[in-house]
Amino acid sequence: MTVHFHEEDLPADVLADGPVAVDTETMGLITPRDRLCVVQISDGNGDEHLVRFAKDSTYDAPNLKAVLADPGRVKIYHFARFDLAAIEYYLGVVAAPVFCTKIASKMTRTYTDRHGLKNLIEELLGENISKQQQSSDWGAPELNDAQREYAASDVRYLHRLRDILIERLAREERLELAQACYDFLPARARLDIAGWADKDIFSHE
Repeated sequence: MTVHFHEEDLPADVLADGPVAVDTETMGLITPRDRLCVVQISDGNGDEHLVRFAKDSTYDAPNLKAVLADPGRVKIYHFARFDLAAIEYYLGVVAAPVFCTKIASKMTRTYTDRHGLKNLIEELLGENISKQQQSSDWGAPELNDAQREYAASDVRYLHRLRDILIERLAREERLELAQACYDFLPARARLDIAGWADKDIFSHE
């Protein structure tokens, strides 16, 4: 298990074919204001790749963009809505098709309201991760070892979680409904960027 750190782009041909786990770190939660700092990506074979973008980045990352925009690769996220918005706003690509472990959790683990990544990993995989660096300064000139490990851990377990959650969705006969939710997420992310982040446009009010 190795964490690889890259500046401004992913090296070519470092990922195996198939689904990739993806996550982002930003300066905050408002996409147009809070710049994209790091994209984490893993093919599930034991290594994680962190791509850091500097303050003056032009986000010209052709290798990373090619992977994210590849329609033949499923991208696995936890809370895909946020990551899709950050990736499209800063990198200019729609990083789909999507599997979202948070949505899958909410559709299968209806016996709890704890759907954070840490909760999922603890219950379904019996492992523990630290979320201590979640609110750290991802725009700093240098990322420390704790930040790098935190960022890597956010994609390290997603392939295994997806396998378990697919089984549970199938058991509860919700695979098709979940897929419809995933397919809508790029549009939901665009609504967030456009100003409807805190509005439910489907409600009666």
